[in-house]
Amino acid sequence: MTEIAAFVDRYVNVWNEPDNDRRRQTIRELWQEDAKHLARALEAVGYDGIETRVANAYHKWVKEKGNVFRLRDGVDGHHNTIKLRWEMLPAAGGEVISIGFDFLVLGEDGRICTGYQFIEA
Repeated sequence: MTEIAAFVDRYVNVWNEPDNDRRRQTIRELWQEDAKHLARALEAVGYDGIETRVANAYHKWVKEKGNVFRLRDGVDGHHNTIKLRWEMLPAAGGEVISIGFDFLVLGEDGRICTGYQFIEA
């Protein structure tokens, strides 16, 4: 479970990463080259698509609006899958703005091949 916890910590924190180069490097370490990140209204494919997806979320929600993403609860994993819940709230503290559930399917190399994101609230 320690490996899963460390992986999830890196996954959640990449969405808060202000440095483009570090964000890009972490994405390459977490996702496979042809990976997909799927949400109801979007499909990001490959490193370029996922980098754009994560950078857009960072710029809109973290940089411009002053929020932070953090792990909420419910991390579990088995058979090359991980499920986690996250929340977004003001970095200065306050009420939770959004809650999400991500289900990650890992390849044999331990990196994400497909990630599904659901916004719960």
